[in-house]
Amino acid sequence: MGRMKIKWFLSLVSLVLLVSACADSNATDDKGNGWPEKLVIVTMPDENNPEAGGKNKKFEQDMSDYLGIEVEQMEGADYAVGIEAMKSQQLDILLVSPMSLHQATKRVEKGVEPVATTKSGDAEEYKTVFVAKSDNDEINDLKDLEGKNFAFVDPASSSGYLYPKYTLVKELGLEPNQMEESNYFFKTVAYSGKHDTSLMGVAKGDYDAAAVAKQIISMMTDSGLVKEDDFKIIGETSVIPNALYIMRSDLPDDLKEKIKEFYLQYEDEEYFETFYKDKTTRFTEVDLADYSETNDMLKTLNVEED
Repeated sequence: MGRMKIKWFLSLVSLVLLVSACADSNATDDKGNGWPEKLVIVTMPDENNPEAGGKNKKFEQDMSDYLGIEVEQMEGADYAVGIEAMKSQQLDILLVSPMSLHQATKRVEKGVEPVATTKSGDAEEYKTVFVAKSDNDEINDLKDLEGKNFAFVDPASSSGYLYPKYTLVKELGLEPNQMEESNYFFKTVAYSGKHDTSLMGVAKGDYDAAAVAKQIISMMTDSGLVKEDDFKIIGETSVIPNALYIMRSDLPDDLKEKIKEFYLQYEDEEYFETFYKDKTTRFTEVDLADYSETNDMLKTLNVEED
């Protein structure tokens, strides 16, 4: 068994053990309405807000009070593991990326349905930008990246890898299966692990250019770690839709309606400030058309769905 498969298997075991205490959540209560006794929600860690994961108790209680059943929200470690747990009815609601939405739709036989996504009253649209040092006269456009040392974030990242790679393939006509090969287009390709590490790598000269979430530049500028005029943006991706919550389609219809109602009416500013660092953020209806580009992206990049 390969190292990646071992890691995936261990992650799956960990999540199954974690939710096994909630295994009875799929048992109906004694009211005869078919609702589970407990609703299980899994979110994913936010690299830009690592402390948020442990601050969900008030949200749990508010949702429990609204629905009239127990709610437990926990943090997962891997989208694929969460999808498998949803497939086996070990959890009910899952926060997924655009790519993981596509995978969940394919893998969960009984179906999944959107619950809500998020929208900020202040934040700009979420995009990935291609950055280089402002004083690097050799790089002024995407085509100038040829022969340069370049950094993505992580092969599993939508904003740090898939969307920028898709942009390069579409705009420059590159072969996706060869892009990471040294001297095919880039001189070298690195995976920094985090958006802020990529930006710092460009600032220090470790990379000639990198793909980073646009918001990271302002965040690191505000914190004094970098200066905005040290960088120039030489290209950008299309708008990347926000992560969204999905639920199992085989939950009772009246419960699914109440779940959506809860998310869309939730107004706790402290919660949104804690989890999204923006008190103007709110849950909003999902328009699945916003996620349609993901299908073409996965097909173009030959991304496997298993």
